[in-house]
Order: sequence, then C-alpha cells, then structure tokens
Amino acid sequence: MSIIYKLPYEALVGLRYTRAGKRSGRNRFISFISMISVAGIALGVAALIVVLSVMNGFQKEVTDRMLSVLAHVEVYDVRGAMPDWRAVGREAAKNPQVVAAAPFADVQGMLLRDGVMKPALLRGIIPGEETRVSEVGRQMRQGSLDKLTPGSMNIVLGSALAKSLEVTVGERVTMLLGTVGNAGGAPSAPRTQAFTVVGIFEAGHYEFDSTLAFAYLDDAVAAARIQGPAGVRLHLRDMHAAPRVAAELRRSLGSEVVLRDWSQVNPVWFAAVESQKRMMFIILAMIIAVAAFNLVSTLVMTVKDKQSDIAILRTLGASPRSIMKIFIVQGTLVGLLGSALGVLLGVTVALNVDVIVPFIERLFGIQFLSKEIYLISEIPSELRWPDVASIGGLAVLLAFLATIYPSWAGARVKPAQALRYE
Repeated sequence: MSIIYKLPYEALVGLRYTRAGKRSGRNRFISFISMISVAGIALGVAALIVVLSVMNGFQKEVTDRMLSVLAHVEVYDVRGAMPDWRAVGREAAKNPQVVAAAPFADVQGMLLRDGVMKPALLRGIIPGEETRVSEVGRQMRQGSLDKLTPGSMNIVLGSALAKSLEVTVGERVTMLLGTVGNAGGAPSAPRTQAFTVVGIFEAGHYEFDSTLAFAYLDDAVAAARIQGPAGVRLHLRDMHAAPRVAAELRRSLGSEVVLRDWSQVNPVWFAAVESQKRMMFIILAMIIAVAAFNLVSTLVMTVKDKQSDIAILRTLGASPRSIMKIFIVQGTLVGLLGSALGVLLGVTVALNVDVIVPFIERLFGIQFLSKEIYLISEIPSELRWPDVASIGGLAVLLAFLATIYPSWAGARVKPAQALRYE
C-alpha cells in the first residue's frame, strides 16, 4: 500500500478513475464500460495467440512430414548422372553441418495395375544409406525397406498410391517409362518394367504418399537406362541452416553440381502459409483495434463526467500535461490489464489445444479434422513466445494510442466554464 501512495498523483487519479465509484452510479457505468474494453482486448489477444499457434503447429507438422521423405539438401550432377557419388558425399561431409549422404536416382513414369494407371516418381535408393537421410524406414506400414535388394526388381509404394492401384504386398505392378525416339526420329513404344511390391510406407503427406515409390538404386538405374545415380541427398544437423549450407557447398563442390535445399522443393506452399499467417494476424488484430476504439468512447465519457474534477485540479495548480497523463494512465492501464488477461488465456488454450479440442469434439459429437482427408486427426499447436510478445505489445500500443484524443480533450477543459454550474 505504501508503494501505491508513492506513485505520482497523475497515476493515482488515473487508477481511481479506472475503478468503480462507490457513490456514483454513473462512475460505475463508466467503469463497466472500461471492463468491457478490457474484455475486448483480452479476447482479441487470446484469439490471435491461439490462431497463430495453431497455424504454426500445422506448418511445423507439414514441414516435418515433408522432411521425413525429403533430404535437407540435394546435390545433382549437371551431366545427368553421378557415378562417383561417394567422393561427392565425402567432399560435402567436410562441411560441419553435413552428417550423412545417400545416393538417389529419380525416374518419372506411370504405374499400371489391372487397367488402372497412376503417375509415379520412382526413387532409386540404397536402403542402408537412405535411412541415414530420411525417415522412410520408420514409416513402413507393411513389409520392409530392407527387401529392396540389387536385381530383385522389388518396389515400395506410398500408401495412397497403393490404395489407388488396389495393390498390396506380394503383388506385381508394371511401370511404363518414357518414350525413346528411334534413329528416324519417330517415337517407339514405351518401355515397361515389372516390379514386385514388398512394402507400403505412409509419410502422412498426400503428395508423397500418392506419387512416390522406392526401388533399389541399381534397379532404378537399369530401368531408366542411365549411367548412375542422379546425385546425393544430404542430412544436416540443423535443417534451418540448409540455405546457408547449400550456398557454401556450391563454392566447395564446383560448377559441375546443382544444389537444392528443402525450402526450394515446394516454395509456393511455404509462401502461401506465410501469407495466410500475415493475413490472419491483420484480421484478428482488428478485434483488438475495435476494443481500442471502444476505449476511446470510454475515456471521452470519463472526461465529460470528470470535468469538475479536472477544473478543481487545474485551480490547484495541475498543468494540462498532468491532466493528459491522468487519462493516459487510465487507458494504458486498461490496455495492460486486457493484454495480460489475453496472454494468460491465449497461452493456456494454445498449450492445451490437444486436450480442449477433443473435449469439444466429444461434447458436441463432431470432428474438426478427418484423417481420411487431412491425414491427421488432431489439431497441432506450437506456441512461439516472440508471437506472444508482439501481440501483447500491439495491444498495449493500440490502447495507448486510443488515449491520445480523450487526454488532449481533457487537458483543454476550462476551469471557469466547468465550475460555472457546480
């Protein structure tokens, strides 16, 4: 209590105006409007924190699923094949961020089964090396990646691709490869290659589950009739360092290779997510702005109601600047209280989305996400404290800006006119 009385009188008066008066019903009404402003700011802050956390969670979930199949950096040989991939892998490993390298060969084609034809990307790998740069081995739902052996012509399919072809482990599929021109320039019939399905994987990302297939590297190279693997895939200690590492490797590996980091694989998707986050931030920030406008009306009403108090303070020697400070304190206090409550509510909900959403689904008998459509059944959430800080700061800033006009109006009150009818 002693600390409160040591505050400047502008802060004490502003704090008193924020609380409900005990003798004036009008004061209580104004204080009620102030609490409405607090609630509006709190709800806006909480909504913005929760929505951004859920969007961050979706982005992280999809990125993790993509990187479970993709490598952090891919190195291609400009000549179309990289027979000496081990030497390139050793050279790349000199970078302290590179922890593993594995060869690959990508073959575009069509998979055919009982009249059903689906486009597919056949990726030739060496299973023992591939498990060091991706998580495909842990994503197997049927069969095993180890059954991909040299000369076996075995294949592992994505779950959605296997479902669309109506094929399971032990059955055979046919791959149609690109047309090759003959000496006269006329196209010849597409080449075909039969494979035996020995496994089905599920990455949880429809783009990969519906188009990607794996075979042993030598089998893919033989089917595509190329000279060797197309390049090597690299796994890094920190995936966020991929653009920087790719730039460093371009200088160290020379001009005969082309490098692509994981952020370049699907740039449209990443750009769309960032754009959506910015738009959601702007849209939900308007809720806070509406509450700030409500605060303007509250302070204007307070100034009108407190004109006699302002006049008395002015006759006692208070300067116009001090009068402004009183109402700035009142408005800023509302902003601080609303931001604090909103941050508390938003953080609590964001950290417990995995409990709150299933409770709502059970209570109303609904399902927000269908696993058959979205391949995930739970709403992810990732709380980022920089987002919380920026949202809370925005709310306080808008509340402070909302105090400027009412405070200026209060400072212009003429003591003689205000006390004329008192």
